[in-house]
Amino acid sequence: MTALPRGGTLVIGAGPEMHSGLTSAVTSAGTAQIISAKLFDGLLSYDEHFGPQPQLATSWDIAEDGLSLTLHLRRGVTWHDGKPFTSRDVAFSAMEVWKKYHSRGRTTFANVVSVDTPDSLTAVLRLSQPAPYLLGALTSSLEAQVIPEHIYAGTDVRTHPANAAPIGTGPFRFVRWEPGDHVLLERNPDYWDAPRPWLDKLLFRFIADPAATSSALENGELHLADDYGVSFPNIARLSRDPNLVVTSHPSTYNTWVAAFEFNLDRPIFKDLRVRQAFAHAFDRDVIVKDIWHGHAEATETPIPPAFPAFHSDAVPRYAFDLARAEALLEAAGFKRDALGVRLTLTAYPEPTGALGVLAVHLRENLRKIGVCVQIHTSDFGNFVDRTYTARDFDTVFYSANAGPDPAIGVQRFYWSKNFKRGVAFSNASNYRNAEVDRLLEEGQTETDPKRRRAIYAEFQRIVQTDLPRIPLLAPHTVTVARCEVLNFGGNQVLLGNFSDLALAR
Repeated sequence: MTALPRGGTLVIGAGPEMHSGLTSAVTSAGTAQIISAKLFDGLLSYDEHFGPQPQLATSWDIAEDGLSLTLHLRRGVTWHDGKPFTSRDVAFSAMEVWKKYHSRGRTTFANVVSVDTPDSLTAVLRLSQPAPYLLGALTSSLEAQVIPEHIYAGTDVRTHPANAAPIGTGPFRFVRWEPGDHVLLERNPDYWDAPRPWLDKLLFRFIADPAATSSALENGELHLADDYGVSFPNIARLSRDPNLVVTSHPSTYNTWVAAFEFNLDRPIFKDLRVRQAFAHAFDRDVIVKDIWHGHAEATETPIPPAFPAFHSDAVPRYAFDLARAEALLEAAGFKRDALGVRLTLTAYPEPTGALGVLAVHLRENLRKIGVCVQIHTSDFGNFVDRTYTARDFDTVFYSANAGPDPAIGVQRFYWSKNFKRGVAFSNASNYRNAEVDRLLEEGQTETDPKRRRAIYAEFQRIVQTDLPRIPLLAPHTVTVARCEVLNFGGNQVLLGNFSDLALAR
């Protein structure tokens, strides 16, 4: 291993603040995932080809019948408070946290019925049925973050104070969170992977204004940011700065999909023709070219083309066609009133990236055919509460990770059993289709790749016929880094643990 310069504070532009804690075991908020990945190591990490790599687990065994996964844990790992990391932490996290409170975990670990701990360094996940995707789901930044049993046992993990001041196993330790301003982390001197990390501190600054983030990158106040913090119109300008390196490439393991979702408990959306009308009101060519400035791929399926093993093109399609949209609304009985308005409804965009601009795109298109869309913006915490707890919305825009497997990233939005108030990025539409449930549950356990592909092809056909939500595009991974940041490049994204990063001295 080549030694890198030690020391320094890396400053990251984290975009708008998300008041949902910093522990991704109980939240799938993007900023929480980014910060959390530095505080907690995963059982496994993954290479650019989705291949599992050792982290807190040094090796693993899958039973021949597919009904157990044995994890052999790393010796000598301690929590940031000095307590040893053991198999009991894995068992507690899997059974009491991931399966109950995480929108992805509720589906990913649905077949995990128990976790045996024959010794402190062995955890055996027992399954009711095979789960061929499970080995791809054990990263800390998503639904399989191991949290300390000795801190959380006997409490409500969703509201525990440690969610805002985490105690992890990762290369950096929590120092403080100044709401509205920043989160500060410091080097973990007892990290198992010594001499890493090379940096002394990580400072995550919350900057809601994309123009301010761009300026801070240019003048050296920030070292790193992504498109959560930097608006797409600024990317081209920043790419011409010799002091900055801009990368933009289609996502792989973490492929996010921007989508529009209906509240199917609202009477107006029970008529399929209304949902179809909305689907015809999105111009994906304009969205990709003018809103995402080319840093995205259009998709008309919930499983995007980035996952060729499961993506299917054999789905109903809804080309941009306002005349068709208007005819569908007319047929559904929504006539124009004296002011030319057929119906009025609300749209709540998640306050990240370009989703607010996407909401304006829909509003302006629908206005032409007599639909009044009232856009309401809020901070991230209010967006999550309104959408997933109060369910006080007509429609929402959001972006969520669809990978690395449909059972992990996609099922949560369509599985009727994943309609649960208070669980963010779950089945907010309250979509229910018995055949879809059957297919999703079959896809979770099927081990034959050809059969599994056919299952998900039929799933995509049905849900794109029913239209509880409308997938729109898969954004690229876009990052901006100052040249003095070492070891940041290629497929490295902000979800890494940053133990390998350094600053040129």
